[in-house]
Amino acid sequence: MRLLFIRHGDPDYEKDSVTPKGERGIGLLAEKLRREKIEAFYLSPKGRAQRTAQATLVRMGQSGTTVDWLREFTVPVRHPDTGAEQLMWDFYPSFMDRYPQLYSADEWKSVPFIAESGVPLAYEETCGGFDALLASHGYRRRVLDYAAERPNRDTLAFFCHFGVTCVLLSHLFNLSPLALLQHFAAAPSSVTTVYTEEREKGIASFRCASYGDVSHLYIAQEPPSFSGRFCETFDCAEERH
Repeated sequence: MRLLFIRHGDPDYEKDSVTPKGERGIGLLAEKLRREKIEAFYLSPKGRAQRTAQATLVRMGQSGTTVDWLREFTVPVRHPDTGAEQLMWDFYPSFMDRYPQLYSADEWKSVPFIAESGVPLAYEETCGGFDALLASHGYRRRVLDYAAERPNRDTLAFFCHFGVTCVLLSHLFNLSPLALLQHFAAAPSSVTTVYTEEREKGIASFRCASYGDVSHLYIAQEPPSFSGRFCETFDCAEERH
């Protein structure tokens, strides 16, 4: 089985849709995806993901299913120093250095400011919804891998967001989501491709073949949006946020 995790186009967060640049990007994305054989489409309920999916679904004459657990993972934690609420992908490196447990697949949920938040429950609900869907397509979660009960070569497309994609990938790969949230960036309209591997009969694991692919933008000479990244060098105040 192949999974395509597609980030929404360049976002207009105020309108929960995409910008004019985002419209160009999702049009190019639709042109790329229309050549693919995709068995099922799953959509976040957020408007920017819905608009991104619509461009592809109309082009392909298909319909999708909206699932609530694909919405962006915006469950806040309370910063232990300031008491302010913030998201898990917005910690400074110096802060992460103080909490190395955040990189541990076994310990990250036990760090006090994570454990005291709604993150652990939301993480389980998101991953539980994902596992139930995979089971309906023939792959049932065991402990760290999946039972290939009906192994297949189907392609599933997920139109969603950066944060929830990192959460789902961390579940598939048995990693802390903080490692992905802090060190990976997926540009708007990018495609991340994951395949099953059944190297032992009846047992499947997942491998990432490409992350954040924006080749459809480069081919059309459309520069990727900066959204989803931080400043490359500290002296660039325009990028620093």
